[in-house]
Amino acid sequence: MNTRRQFLTTSLGALGASSLSAIEPIKRSGPGKMELGVAAYGFREYFEWSRDKKNKPKDGHAQITILDFVNWCADNGVPGAELTSYFFPPDCDAAYCEKVRALADKRGVRITGSAIGNTYTNPPGEKRDAELAYTKKWVDFCAIMGAPHIRVFAGAAPKGMSLEDGVKNCIETYQMALDYAATKKIYLGIENHGGIVAEPEQLIAIIKAAKSEYAGINFDSGNFHTEDPYADLAKIAPYTVNVQLKVDIKRKGAAKEEPSDIPRVIKILRDVNYSGWFTLEYERSDDPFVSIPEVVKTLKPLLA
Repeated sequence: MNTRRQFLTTSLGALGASSLSAIEPIKRSGPGKMELGVAAYGFREYFEWSRDKKNKPKDGHAQITILDFVNWCADNGVPGAELTSYFFPPDCDAAYCEKVRALADKRGVRITGSAIGNTYTNPPGEKRDAELAYTKKWVDFCAIMGAPHIRVFAGAAPKGMSLEDGVKNCIETYQMALDYAATKKIYLGIENHGGIVAEPEQLIAIIKAAKSEYAGINFDSGNFHTEDPYADLAKIAPYTVNVQLKVDIKRKGAAKEEPSDIPRVIKILRDVNYSGWFTLEYERSDDPFVSIPEVVKTLKPLLA
């Protein structure tokens, strides 16, 4: 066990045992049921807006909006739409969220959740306050849209900050975010997304230190760049509240990515009786309007 893992396993384990009610693996009686969703992120280059800025039009397709994406899901027989926050218009408000929910209801599409680009490792002060305000805004928007989950990041320790302090700050900020999310019944799933959660032991320790039934892991199948990503995914699977599937993985030291063993990923989740959304987050650079329907066609019988 390296020093990084040892710190998080020992010190955070003690924290969870002494001062907080530690979160245990989610108990699910089997067999689990997974439903297919598609994340808006797969169409990231084609949205009119991206992180409050106008996207440049891309050759071959007209620009789309979040409303267009909901319609795309309906037209392509996709039950769930993950509405990444980045692609909402900068003037998004409650009225716009109500419009999105109404369209989804009319088209028979369920909104699986959203995803925000946050960091929870800042110390107390203006930056932390801004991250919390940003999270709360999207908790409110998701409550209006009927979306049960938000994918959040832990983040990396800022330059000059120790790993220990970064983790401490993350636990504190995540707890404050969870306390608010619980009032709206929204889950906040921390993703295995590098930084202080680059390895499973780190992520699990942080989740176990949380004190909320709305805490959990956003299981991203492509984000462990370790020697054995599948073994590490199996470690976090019992704490999973939402799944994002990548069609590629990259092992530690590998020169390039390799196609994901999707049946193996599904088996890892079925082994812990996971029930919930299984959302395709397509990141390849080819035309998503061509490729995503093909992946969807492959996934449907695997999830049946």
